[in-house]
Amino acid sequence: MQITFLGATRTVTGSRYVVDDGSHRVLVDCGLFQGEKVLRLRNWQPLPVAPASLAAVVLTHAHIDHSGFVPLLVRQGYKGRIHCSEATYELCRILLTDSGRLQEEEAAYANRHGYSKHTPALPLYTRDDATRCLRQFTPVPFDKDVMLPGGLRMRLSPAGHILGASIVTLDVGGSRIVFSGDLGRPHDLIMKPPTAIAEADYLVLESTYGDRRHAPEPPMVELGEVINRTVARGGKVIVPSFAVGRVQELLYCIHLLRTEGTISSLVPVHLDSPMATGVTALYRRFRLQHRLSPEACAAMCGVAQIAETPADSRQLDEASMPMVIISASGMAAGGRVLHHLRALAGDPRNTLLFSGYQAAGTRGAAIVGGAPEVKMLGQMVAIRAEVAQLDGLSAHADGDEIMAWLDGFKRPPRRTFVTHGEAAAAEALRARIAATLGWQAEVPEFLQEYDLN
Repeated sequence: MQITFLGATRTVTGSRYVVDDGSHRVLVDCGLFQGEKVLRLRNWQPLPVAPASLAAVVLTHAHIDHSGFVPLLVRQGYKGRIHCSEATYELCRILLTDSGRLQEEEAAYANRHGYSKHTPALPLYTRDDATRCLRQFTPVPFDKDVMLPGGLRMRLSPAGHILGASIVTLDVGGSRIVFSGDLGRPHDLIMKPPTAIAEADYLVLESTYGDRRHAPEPPMVELGEVINRTVARGGKVIVPSFAVGRVQELLYCIHLLRTEGTISSLVPVHLDSPMATGVTALYRRFRLQHRLSPEACAAMCGVAQIAETPADSRQLDEASMPMVIISASGMAAGGRVLHHLRALAGDPRNTLLFSGYQAAGTRGAAIVGGAPEVKMLGQMVAIRAEVAQLDGLSAHADGDEIMAWLDGFKRPPRRTFVTHGEAAAAEALRARIAATLGWQAEVPEFLQEYDLN
C-alpha cells in the first residue's frame, strides 16, 4: 500500500493525496493550487496519476483548494464517483460553478483589455465543465461506513471548519488512514468543534497555523475598531473574504456589534458575492452542524444588502458614503473584489481588511506584507489605504488546538504526515509532535511516495 502526495506539501493549497492498495486507487481531495506562479502552473498540468485509473474520489470539504480541480479531473477522463458530505455537495454546486464562471469572465476581461500573455486567454475550466462534474457526486451522511470499490471502507466525521467539512477515515488492506482535512477550532463562534479521533495507523494532518497561536482577544473588538475609525474618516472598509465560512462569521460578528451598540446600524454593509449569498442560505438548511439558533441564523443572514449585478458592484465604488463591502475572494485571487481594490485601494480614507490566512505569493499576502503597489486586472495599483488583518476569525485550529486534538488518540499512529502548511508552519508542527508526543512525524515533498507496510 502506498500514499502519494500530489499537493498541499509545504503549501496550503492544492490538496490532493492518492492511496493505492495495489489494485485500487483513491484520491482524497482534488484542489486547485493558488498563490505563487510556480504553484498555479500546476493547475494546467495533467494530474500525475491518470484520472481513469482512480476508483474513487473523496473530498474533505468544499473550499476550492480542496475541490477546485474536480471539473478538470472529470474533463480529463475520471468516470467514477466523488464522495463527500451532504453539505459539501451543496456547497460544491455553488462554488465550482461560480469558479468556472469567474474563470470565463476573467479570461474574457483579459482578452478585451489585452493584458494576458496568452492569445487568447483561456479559462482553466468553464461553468459547463463544473456542471457536468456535479453529476458524479455522491453525498453521504456523517458517521456512516460507506463501501468504496475494491472493498475499501470510508467514514466521514465532522471537522468543524466550515459546513460539511470532514475528517476522512479510510480502511484499506487492514490499515486505517485518517485525513484531518482542515480542522476547525474548538471554541469557534459558529461551527462546532472537530470530532475526536481515537486511532489511526497513519495520519495526514493539516498545519496551516501549526507554528502560531491565535490571539486570545475576541475578534469582534478589533473588527469594531476598524469599522469605527474608517467610518470616522469618511472611508470604506473593503473585506476580501472566503465565501464559505468567513463571510458568514463576519456577518454574524457585525450583527453582534450592532446589537451591543459598538458600531452604528446606520453604516450599510454590502455583500458583493453571488456565491457567498447562496452559501449563507445553506446555514439555515444545515443548522445542526453549527451553534447558531434559528433566530441568530436569521439575523446573520439579514445583516447585509446584496449586490446582485456587476452594475450594483460598480455603484458601491462610486458612492461617497462610508460603508462595509465584503466580497470574495479571501486572498484577493480573483472575482469582484479585485475591481473594488483597484478602485478604492489608493484612497487613504479606506481600509483593506483581511480576515484570514494569506498564502505566499497571493495578492493578499503582498498587501498585508506592506507592498506599496500590487498588480491586478492588468495594471499596478497603489496601496494607500490602511491595511488591517483579523487573525482571530480563522476557521483553522492553531498549533495548540491541533495538539489538543491529537491528545484524543488512544495510541500513536505509526506515521504522521504533516501537510497543508507553509514550510515553516509544517516543520514547526512536525518538530512539536515529535518532541511532545514522541510520534514519528514527517513533512512530505511534492510527488513523494511512501510505502505503508
